[in-house]
Amino acid sequence: MTALSTFTKLICRDEEAMATYYMAVYGYGVVQRVAGCSDGEPFREVILAPGGDWTRGSLVMFNFTERDAPRDQQVILGFVVEDLDALVGKVTASGGKLVGPIREEADHGVRVVFSTDPEGALCENVQMIAH
Repeated sequence: MTALSTFTKLICRDEEAMATYYMAVYGYGVVQRVAGCSDGEPFREVILAPGGDWTRGSLVMFNFTERDAPRDQQVILGFVVEDLDALVGKVTASGGKLVGPIREEADHGVRVVFSTDPEGALCENVQMIAH
């Protein structure tokens, strides 16, 4: 049996603010909001998907509402985009930060820039270079 990675959950402090960021920067849409308890621990989550389409996978903003904010980076979110320069503008306009400049890595066929979202989660943003 082969497992597919069809969703990623980002543990964050403010799931609504983070959903707004990922919608503005990456074009995700809200699919569903969920609240409940997991093993007695309350949580809220906003489920996002590219263009709001679950069949394309999902990115979930997940908040354990009674825990302290996450302290350490435990995931690097990766995004392939069509226009890295336009994305950089969206990142900064939406409260994110660039970690460094855009780099062209011709040997790998990509342009890449790392950024952080408003809560500090690291994102690797890649644009494929046409050959």
